[in-house]
Formats: sequence, C-alpha cells, structure tokens
Amino acid sequence: MIPLSSKVIGLFVGKVESPWPGKAASAINKVRTEEVQEVGPTGFVNDAQADLTVHGGLDKAIHHYPADHYSIWQAEGEIPDGSMPAAFGENISASEFVETNICIGDVLRLGTALVQVSQGRQPCWKLNQHTNNPRMAFRFQQTGRTGWYYRVLERGHVQLGDEICLVDRIQEDWTVYRVTQARLTRKVDKTDVEQLSNMPELAENWREAFARMAKGNREENTEKRLRSKREI
Repeated sequence: MIPLSSKVIGLFVGKVESPWPGKAASAINKVRTEEVQEVGPTGFVNDAQADLTVHGGLDKAIHHYPADHYSIWQAEGEIPDGSMPAAFGENISASEFVETNICIGDVLRLGTALVQVSQGRQPCWKLNQHTNNPRMAFRFQQTGRTGWYYRVLERGHVQLGDEICLVDRIQEDWTVYRVTQARLTRKVDKTDVEQLSNMPELAENWREAFARMAKGNREENTEKRLRSKREI
C-alpha cells in the first residue's frame, strides 16, 4: 500500500437555507470553521443537509473535495479567480488526495475519527445554482473532478491541521475516478458492473444502480439532476 497522507486545510459546515425562490432548500452553502468538529455517524455534528433522501446519511456523512482542483477550475474559467474551498459545498479540504489516487473502500484516519470512502459525488443542479455556472454539474461529471464521500467507522474529532492518512486499502483497482465514471456514464462492461454491484464497501444506492445495469437497465434520465430545472 502506497503511503498517503495530508493535512486538513479546511473544515466547513452549513445550515439548511432557501437561497433560490421556488426551488428546494439546501445546505450547500458551507462556511469555514476554526472549531474542533465532533464526527458522528452522519458526519460533523454541527453540519446539516436539507434532503436526506439524496444528501447526507450514513454512506454520505462527510464530503471531501480536493483543494488541488480549484486552480484547474479557475484556469478553465469555470469559477472566478480567487475562489476558495467550500465553493462546492464540501466539508473537508486537503491537498494531494484526488480521485485518481483514492479508492472506494479506502479507510483513513481523520483526526481521531476513522472514515471510509463510500462513493463519488453525483453532482446536481444545486451546484449550478451555488456557483452561478449553469454547466457546473455537467462539468463535474465530464471531468471526474467530483470529490467523494466518507462513511464514519469510528467516532472522533477533527480540527484544522490534523493529519488525514490512509490506513487500509481494500479495493486497489477501483479508484474513485474509475467507479464514479462508471456510475455517471454507465459505460462499464458486464464483469465490472457485476463486481461493483456486489462490492460491500460501495454505498448501497450505488450498488443498487450497478445491479440494475447488470440486468440490462442502463437508461437513466439525468436532465433534472444536471440542468437546474428541478423544483420542489
């Protein structure tokens, strides 16, 4: 196993708000906190999610987004110069961890907590609204620069400057990038899709999606998720 560690350079929490008239509430507007964060089964105790059917929960307790991607997005003109972590609604920012060197099932020590990578991010229209870029969710999906979610294996605490380090790698062939691209594009061969549908470390709803693909159902309407048209 390749040694992999970094420092937590940003911790962010949010509350449920209604920032867009006529559309669903959201807690995507995360703000930086200097306080020690208690990590429980559903993530930071001080954090919130608006719709637990699609955000948060045991398999999506904490969202990690690579700090390394911000300069790339700015160079591509997708976000304004000077944009800082939390612009995408993440809970954790760190450098050197990216989708191509982190795998589904990876177990990491986060401060005193123990967390496990469960799935990549499935971007939605709220990302477009929050960044004021109508194609941001599509670009996340297209590039694979989505970040990922952790489930919490052991409660603990984390603060700025704490180490985040890889302690166990279970699925070395299945990077976050590879699995997320398979999930979002649905371009995956039969052998791989069957393996993914039975991968215990993968989030349950993604296993179910791959199980549907294994049965031949690869149709999925992503228009509402990506195009900022969903109104609740």
